[in-house]
Amino acid sequence: MSNHFTGLSLGPPLGDQRLDLCDLYAFQSLADKNRTVIVLNANPNADALDPDAIYRINIDNDGDYLTDIALSYVFSKPQNGRQSVDVFMATGPQSRSAEPAGTKIIAGAEVSFGAKPNIVKSGPYTFFAGSRSDAFFFDFDGIKNLFDIRGKRNFTAPHLGGKSPWTGVDSNTQANVFSTVIELPTSEINPKREMHIWGRCSVRRDGKLVHVDRAGHPSVSSFFNTDDTKEEYNASEPVNDRTRWLEQFVHLLGHTGNYTREEAIAAIDQEGTLPDVLSFDPARPAKYPNGRVFTDDVINYRVAFLTKNEAPSTGLKPHTDVLTEFPYLGTPHSK
Repeated sequence: MSNHFTGLSLGPPLGDQRLDLCDLYAFQSLADKNRTVIVLNANPNADALDPDAIYRINIDNDGDYLTDIALSYVFSKPQNGRQSVDVFMATGPQSRSAEPAGTKIIAGAEVSFGAKPNIVKSGPYTFFAGSRSDAFFFDFDGIKNLFDIRGKRNFTAPHLGGKSPWTGVDSNTQANVFSTVIELPTSEINPKREMHIWGRCSVRRDGKLVHVDRAGHPSVSSFFNTDDTKEEYNASEPVNDRTRWLEQFVHLLGHTGNYTREEAIAAIDQEGTLPDVLSFDPARPAKYPNGRVFTDDVINYRVAFLTKNEAPSTGLKPHTDVLTEFPYLGTPHSK
């Protein structure tokens, strides 16, 4: 749940866990290197998703940070502990519609809430939706120690030097999450070297779709936002990120890592922090920041980035219950 909270209030969008986008992953299929896997996790309660929401994967394949391919997931109203999902795929101008558009590539797929995953195959697409073991690992108490957010909720004052802030305890060993996993031929995405991917959650309010969350780089939204900016940030589009958010990001890095303005901009540009999207070149092995896999210690990476490599390593290990086959995320833990 690298984006489990947004802003310093540590809460989900609109106070609704179902709308909370937690993690985004992209990597080559372990069974076929010519296929791409994209995982979008939501709802750390791992129960049904919101039937009034659209959960979307946006893909830019030509480098302009505008959507060229959209995969939209629309869920039915839960009934008697069951839920189904339709998957739409749109390309070109249709992909930029806020509504689910394009071709329905999967219809009425049963959501899995038990241990056995319901894997759906439709043409070249393989899909899963449901509860799985959360692969994200992090020392939440250590983060609170480092940034003293217990009292001040202030990500701009890291405690460096002296005793390590890390507890060595993974806060997520028994956590589940609601996962959507899709595998498709990379040739269908047809990226010009690398693709840019971001998740989006929109919910219908008073007849209109409101963008309430998005996911790109792991933990960027969590650390770089404030309560005053998170709603605007979540509703905004990546193509506008650098113009709108650069100064806020530079300001934060000046506090967390004593970056000069020039150093902060250089670090942001080197990583590609803005626009806030996950970049993935399928011709290279997936390892964040090229895509993201379950073994990537993204909190250790982000804290090092924030503190200009002054913070000690978290020392945590990846979860061992991930699978080597679709849907890749492990069996959900018993509640």
